[in-house]
Amino acid sequence: MKIALIGLGNMGLPMAANLLKAGHEVIGFDLSETALAAHRANGGTTATTIAQAVADVDAVVTMLPTGKHVADVCTGQGGILASISARTKLVIDSSTIDVATAKQVGADAAEKGVEFLDAPVSGGTAGAAAGTLTFMCGGTEAGFAAAEPLLKGMGRAIIHAGPAGSGQVAKACNNMMLAINMLGVSEAMAMADRLGLSRQKLFDIVAPSTGQSFALTGYCPVPGPVPTTPANRDYAPGFTTALMVKDLRLAQDAAEAAGAPTPLGAHATRLYAAMMEEGLSAKDFSVIARWLAAKSRTDLA
Repeated sequence: MKIALIGLGNMGLPMAANLLKAGHEVIGFDLSETALAAHRANGGTTATTIAQAVADVDAVVTMLPTGKHVADVCTGQGGILASISARTKLVIDSSTIDVATAKQVGADAAEKGVEFLDAPVSGGTAGAAAGTLTFMCGGTEAGFAAAEPLLKGMGRAIIHAGPAGSGQVAKACNNMMLAINMLGVSEAMAMADRLGLSRQKLFDIVAPSTGQSFALTGYCPVPGPVPTTPANRDYAPGFTTALMVKDLRLAQDAAEAAGAPTPLGAHATRLYAAMMEEGLSAKDFSVIARWLAAKSRTDLA
């Protein structure tokens, strides 16, 4: 396929590279010349405007920072829907954004006869590089069927969550759960430290027990037990605290709109935001283990 990929950042660039490896032609667009040069070095071609990138392609993939960026790029003047030809019948947005924007862009695309999928991902930069992302897709059955072969070039699990907006709902729930789980693991590690139980012993006991979670065995937030995690690289991301706070706030907005009770999600949002305020926004979100270990009970009362 001939694909335009808009947004060649930490996630978009390796996603584009995997599409190239899968045999697709990929035209990239980004505001960063460094990102464009990297895409060209990977074998892709680049465009100087969004309109030029999407003018004659089979599909468009976007990976952008916020819902405002997605709305502007997809529906704005000179944007995707205004610039595609009759050849383009599929637009996939893999950004993590608010549910309302995903639904509105989907409706705008449908008016032009274009299938739109909100398809946020799980797996982070490592999954993007390895081509093992999970795609949570919201859209029509026909849109999902058209997108699935393309997404298989970038991911391992491609799941149709439901109609437009459902992908973003799934992503909000997933990342809220991850944040809460990471907080729980971090609390337990800090408590074990204070009570004289080694982190490694706690890990060895809990990993095969009922307290096991991905936050412990796949992304352990303290150095040592899982050597590949950010904790062993001074919490270099990974997935930054700033991005986790963004996703938690999106989850809280969605929960409020639905009237859904999320007391743990709300508390996790406050704690991760407090870390940001203390200068940890660029560190991996698992730095919460180190942050908590330095606190007292009264600090967080």
